[in-house]
Amino acid sequence: MQRLKMAPGGFAARTTVVAVVGLGKIGLPLAIQYVQRGRRVIGCDVDPRVVEAINAGRAHMREEPGLSDAVAEAMAQGSLSATLDTTAAVREADVVVVIVPVMVTDTHEVDFGAIDRASVSIGNGLKSGTLVIYETTLPVGTTAGRLRALLERTSQLKAGQDFYLAYSPERVSSGHIFRDLATYPKVVGGINAGSAEAATKFYRSVLDAKVTRMASASDAEFVKLIETTYRDVNIALANEFARFASDRGLPVVETISAANTQPYSHIDRPGIAVGGHCIPVYPYFLINQAGEGEMEIPRISRQVNDGMAAWALGKLTRALGSLRGRRVLILGLSYRENVKEPNFSGTLRLITQLRDAGATPLVNDPLFTDDEIARYGATPAPLDNLPPADAVILQAYHDDYGSISWPSLAQKGYRVVLDGRNSLDPAEIKSAGLGYIGIGR
Repeated sequence: MQRLKMAPGGFAARTTVVAVVGLGKIGLPLAIQYVQRGRRVIGCDVDPRVVEAINAGRAHMREEPGLSDAVAEAMAQGSLSATLDTTAAVREADVVVVIVPVMVTDTHEVDFGAIDRASVSIGNGLKSGTLVIYETTLPVGTTAGRLRALLERTSQLKAGQDFYLAYSPERVSSGHIFRDLATYPKVVGGINAGSAEAATKFYRSVLDAKVTRMASASDAEFVKLIETTYRDVNIALANEFARFASDRGLPVVETISAANTQPYSHIDRPGIAVGGHCIPVYPYFLINQAGEGEMEIPRISRQVNDGMAAWALGKLTRALGSLRGRRVLILGLSYRENVKEPNFSGTLRLITQLRDAGATPLVNDPLFTDDEIARYGATPAPLDNLPPADAVILQAYHDDYGSISWPSLAQKGYRVVLDGRNSLDPAEIKSAGLGYIGIGR
């Protein structure tokens, strides 16, 4: 077979159609980014409700500023469409960007199911000259190994000869995706030099940020795992400082802040849990590939961070005497503020552990319906009329919670506030007649 040759003017000069496979919190903003750079985009998803909403000109999420209007405009212009048929979309595309999640099981094994199925669908529609880029966070070697093999087997084409194959990790956060796309350097690695060049030219044509080219796809995969694992380890260290401070009456927030005035200290803030689909998950990609004696710090960090909910409930138990028969209100089902995302949220651990201790968990989250909250095993609690309870735990400090009247909660029988994010004013809580517990405060 002859090797691929770059088109006159570079690969980006001939890319007019982009298929974005996976229209979640990152995939849909990516699709809009490409539309706004003059590309026609076909979005692919397995959820009929997502496809239906986008084809009706509606964004199925509300966390990203400007996204709803951009989707409506793109649909009106005919530059965006959505489909359940990934194979058909790939047949039309010059570039395929894949952002299908890879998660871990309850036993921390990597679950490749969704991305394997997506790759088979892509391979069935793949044609010569197409650029395929995976942006999903992956274990090292997955693009050049597992996914390359799937694409080649289903398409009967050879990666690096008949089509380009590259990896470029997403490096954005929900709620700030367009800002992050314009700011953070785009890391790119290909399975060969031609693939890396094609992916680099594509990203330079659709992004303002610097494009950093790595020597291989595996190098680029490792970059993302280093980033996320560093954050998990950093938070675990902050949590260890908080536990040490709590037992000795030291002010952890103030001491960490003072320590960070030294330019080599970048300690994160402690908290009741580490949640979301990234930080609690991706360290296991390295841990599972590690040999004996390797990745010990990430292993310990995962244990520390997963243990913070139980540690905090121990503090609450001592304040109340016992949790049995108590009603405890949790503010925030989401793993962080102002984002509708329950994956690995600390609230899920809190619900289970409260019920195991004989308490009744109540949950409020303005981003979720009562039915959605109830599915997680908690009793929904309306913010405009919070029910009586013994204690409140702040898990995610949504903007809506700034209006809570702490004196009114005291009047309803609340005794203690557990500030799981160290976001509240202890003096204000105490002046309302409530006890205050922070994470290391």
